[in-house]
Amino acid sequence: MTPVIELVEHAQATGHVLPDAVGRALAAARIVDASPDPHTPGLWLLRAGSKVGAVSVDVPGGGNGPVTVRITPKVPVARLFFLLGYSLDPKGHWRDGQVDVGEHREVLPALAHAVERQIDRSLRQGLLQGYRATEESALVVRGRIREADQIRRRFGATLPVEVAYDEFTTDIAENRVLRAAVEQLLRLPGVPREVRRRLLHQRSRFNGTTPLVPGRPLPSWRPSRLNARYQPALHLARAVLCGSSPEHAPGGLRIDGFLFDMNKLFEDFVTVALREALRGSDLTGSLQDPHHLDEDDAIRMKPDFVLYGPEGTARAVADAKYKAEKRDGYPDADLYQMLAYCTALGLPEGHLVYAKGNAPHAAHRVRHAGIVLHQHALDLDREPAALLADIAALSLRMGADPPL
Repeated sequence: MTPVIELVEHAQATGHVLPDAVGRALAAARIVDASPDPHTPGLWLLRAGSKVGAVSVDVPGGGNGPVTVRITPKVPVARLFFLLGYSLDPKGHWRDGQVDVGEHREVLPALAHAVERQIDRSLRQGLLQGYRATEESALVVRGRIREADQIRRRFGATLPVEVAYDEFTTDIAENRVLRAAVEQLLRLPGVPREVRRRLLHQRSRFNGTTPLVPGRPLPSWRPSRLNARYQPALHLARAVLCGSSPEHAPGGLRIDGFLFDMNKLFEDFVTVALREALRGSDLTGSLQDPHHLDEDDAIRMKPDFVLYGPEGTARAVADAKYKAEKRDGYPDADLYQMLAYCTALGLPEGHLVYAKGNAPHAAHRVRHAGIVLHQHALDLDREPAALLADIAALSLRMGADPPL
């Protein structure tokens, strides 16, 4: 059984008793900070950073195979894969090596990338072929004659002949299931263009297979040595066709390992969702917009999101912070940073967006400046529709003229 190490994001784990080979492999992989305990031989100190996910780490010379590392986010996130759908680099989160994951009752666009990768891996040796029982009317005898059907249907005529035979073909259950999963994902809105292009390529490889009839049970297949290379993709395809999606918890699915930098993932989600919320309006949003703090253009700054009005002038600025509010509040340094943005851009207000807080919104008016600094807290544990509604409300607040 593959060893599993459970960690929490940004947390020091208790000492793990690990073979030196495993500890060194974890340290070399740079997924977590790993160092031997100077006081206890054989004990390793592990600490997770800002990355979360589930990855498989190979152990050179290890006789027990790879080690699975699962890092749980510190801020409750019900649907990491939902956030991944807004990532500016969805490919960069996937790792070689497979891990067991759980599933949720929701098909998400980000899952399309995982399915496409699994199918592409399965088809590297070509389409799987197998024997399929076939009954048909033919002009030549093939296999065996179905005598009862011949008598009942042909009334003594010699042609055509009712025959039954086993056909060696690619039109088998395994290929039909994979084709159906690809077609299901192609119908989903929000699938990245490059992933959609690759899914279309995969669908073309199944042109010789019969599409599934909607509403009918999935064709059955049995795990065997012959379809072993297909099995991970088939399990993931079943999850798609049954309306599920994987999460980082242990479970019955097996997919490519994934590792998210939550700081970048949260920033991408907030800024991309804000930009999409502005569609249909006369406002536009710019991500990672370069500006300068000083008049000599020596001090560069790059706010996460700048909102522009129809005349092309900046109207509001926002920065995403993957942080949870503590007892003594959010860090004051974030407010100082936002004040610098507002001052340099000549804006009356700025918006800080956090991953979790004790209140959904707070505002601070800066003395002698009149600038209002807003602090917003998103609840990442909410349903996707509710979370996007919060983003839409934030975009309305930012775009209000005069500011709310």
